[in-house]
Amino acid sequence: MGKIVITGASGQYGRMATDKLIAKGVAPSDLILITRTPAKLAERAAQNCDVRYGDFDKPETLAGAVKSAEKMLLISGTRVGARIPQHKAAIDAAADNGVKHIIYTSFVNVEEDNPAIVTLDHRETENLIKASGCAWTFLRDAHYADAMILNAGPGFIASGVWMTSSNGGREAMVWREDCVNSAVAVLTQDGHENQAYPITGPVSETFEEVAAMLSEICGKEIKLVETDDDGMYAHFDALGIPREPVDDQTVAGIPWNSDDMVSFERALREGYLDICTDHVEKLTGHKARSVRELIEANADFLKQVAKDNAA
Repeated sequence: MGKIVITGASGQYGRMATDKLIAKGVAPSDLILITRTPAKLAERAAQNCDVRYGDFDKPETLAGAVKSAEKMLLISGTRVGARIPQHKAAIDAAADNGVKHIIYTSFVNVEEDNPAIVTLDHRETENLIKASGCAWTFLRDAHYADAMILNAGPGFIASGVWMTSSNGGREAMVWREDCVNSAVAVLTQDGHENQAYPITGPVSETFEEVAAMLSEICGKEIKLVETDDDGMYAHFDALGIPREPVDDQTVAGIPWNSDDMVSFERALREGYLDICTDHVEKLTGHKARSVRELIEANADFLKQVAKDNAA
């Protein structure tokens, strides 16, 4: 197996993928880790990984960063609505410098009629990769359960309210780690060229069902409150969340923007995200873990949030 280049290697997904590839027996020296901030990966350099500076927003930095790699794990950027030129720079660098296979972290349903704006970036990125001449694998990851339970969940618990416009829409949220495990499988196995895999949790659920589980396990009632798109915008505005993506801006530690989230809830409401597959198990040999299992695994943390915000 040739060298693997990982973009965004200092982020959560990239760090986990690096750990798991090394655990699988990939030599650290065969891992090229691209980051805008190499100092953040000093410990990887100490492990003998090849840490290289590269910036999606500076295409001229990427040709040298990807050289000698056979496969690229292209981890999508965080600026929803602004990622296409960033991804194009990485794809062009890969195609021009000998990368044979691009594995991309996409999204569950990138069809043109999906109203979630997150799909625009992913759909166009998939098209650019297909046009690049490289082999491709699209890991179409569902909504991360971690984001909903561990990032947004404490706010729901603190207020006792989960505001939504999903209106009973279903989705099969997936553990980030199961997504990473699937990517590692594709990177270390043969036969995944030119395939698209929806990567989902094991069961499609409504936010009402998830709120009930969260309430039960944390010990504090969380009331699901339905509103419309305007109500969701007003809710996010009140939290200080920008409507459009802003680079490096986070609110409560999350890179939110409300255009993304309101359109996402519309897609959920209209059934576009109700996709459930067994690809995690097919790729990794292990069943995808459920939202309930994630809540249970983090029960102590969630119970403490409830205790700290007891009425």
